[in-house]
Amino acid sequence: MKPAINILFALTACVGLAACDVDQTKEGEMPDVDVNVSGGNLPAFDVDPATVNVGTETKTIEVPTVDVDAPKDDNKE
Repeated sequence: MKPAINILFALTACVGLAACDVDQTKEGEMPDVDVNVSGGNLPAFDVDPATVNVGTETKTIEVPTVDVDAPKDDNKE
């Protein structure tokens, strides 16, 4: 029964939209804009960048040995 309600709602919406009659009564127009500007200044900055030293060095890292004993799966189907 739910699809029937959806179809009825869609038909009612279509009839409602079709019943509208829209007539344009006045043309639209963009506004007239007069822009008078004078010269400006960009901000000035005095920047002292940070000193960054990038380099490489060799290091030895000890990695632990891990022993894993996985359980045997005796329940084969």
